Amino acid sequence: MKTSNKLFYCLCFALLMGTSGEAQFFKKLAKKAEKAAERTVERRVERETSKKTDQALDSILEPGSGAKQAPGNNQGNGNTNGNTGENSASTGPASTGPKTIEVYSKFDYVPGDKPIFFDDFNDDFMGDFPSKWNTNGSGEVVTLGTIPGKWYSIANRSLTIPNLGTSLPEDFTMEFDLKVTNLTRNTGSGAIFGIYLSETNGLTTNENHVKANLNFCQYIPIGVRVENEFRADSAPIANTLQQDFREIYKDVVHVSIAVNQNRYRLWLNEVKVVDLPQFIVKPELINHIKFYVKGIDKQKRQEQVLISNLKVAEGGVDLRRKLMSEGRISTNGILFNSGSADILPQSMGIIRQISQVLNQDSSISLNIVGHTDSDGTDESNTTLSKNRAEAVKNALVSVYGISADRLSSEGKGETEPVADNGTAQGKAQNRRVEFIKK
Repeated sequence: MKTSNKLFYCLCFALLMGTSGEAQFFKKLAKKAEKAAERTVERRVERETSKKTDQALDSILEPGSGAKQAPGNNQGNGNTNGNTGENSASTGPASTGPKTIEVYSKFDYVPGDKPIFFDDFNDDFMGDFPSKWNTNGSGEVVTLGTIPGKWYSIANRSLTIPNLGTSLPEDFTMEFDLKVTNLTRNTGSGAIFGIYLSETNGLTTNENHVKANLNFCQYIPIGVRVENEFRADSAPIANTLQQDFREIYKDVVHVSIAVNQNRYRLWLNEVKVVDLPQFIVKPELINHIKFYVKGIDKQKRQEQVLISNLKVAEGGVDLRRKLMSEGRISTNGILFNSGSADILPQSMGIIRQISQVLNQDSSISLNIVGHTDSDGTDESNTTLSKNRAEAVKNALVSVYGISADRLSSEGKGETEPVADNGTAQGKAQNRRVEFIKK
């Protein structure tokens, strides 16, 4: 009997302990649920705060926001939404990493065929302001360690202008290499490089102009800001084409711009970022190129905006029609590594157009002729020009599938110059490739 009582009491105690354990379990569960709800609310608050912060940062780039502008720049047009239906931007992210001919095989930028201006700063002394330019601020020619060539470092809050020596035509192209040093999370939304096409060569932007601002902000993706301003124009374009370019700005970027009367297109490396068919409302008022740097801290953060190899040329029209109608074209838009036959990938736009002509008319065969400037010996230049012509032929065969039987190549070295080899601009004109129908 005593044993039964003990067993009974033990069972009762166990049941009481079980009930108490369940109560503690549910109490702990309730506390966890309460904490989870608090964390959910906190995350929502963080997301909303981040969203509002991003909107505030984006508004820095909007007209009328009170942000500091370029000297004399009248941007208060009030059109903060922009004409978004008038532009076309790339659909994918800008690519990073090493660039190959295959990557650029669909690149459709074609440089003009009549040079207007070229500067690689090789004629300037280190530390000097470049001799072919003007500015209201400062700048100097520098080198960048392992990156080849000389570079123009543009000082912060400086407006700078290349002395073209002539007004821009209605059809022209412009390209250059861009490097921004020491980008970090501290590089803010005010760090921009403005590319202006303006009415005069004065040191002001308070005039008829179009512009594209490349933004180097590293903590949010901003993209490219495009604006046009023509007096008495009732519908200006003002829009930020948002895309994430933060990674590509950490390397050298090749910037290409093509203007065909009203149409404006801009590429970063092989990616077309801007295509605005009615951006240049009055082409006759677009005569000069200007660059503006803002929000860059060289002293504290060692940030710099540098450019090199600026090339401006008249044309940029469809080379296919010219080849079909005239039977030959000459272009200095196919670029190679210095002293070699290695095609620079950004040159593929021209080669692509040549392939389209050959694909369209299977009866056409071409002779490809390479030319060089006068640097080096006659023998080495003849060999180099031959190798370059052969490299173009190989690209047509390997990348675009053109039969090798329809192509021949030869090199003429420096024997047929079209410009003065005593200047950098003349040398750039003499380094060219011809395509001649056989």
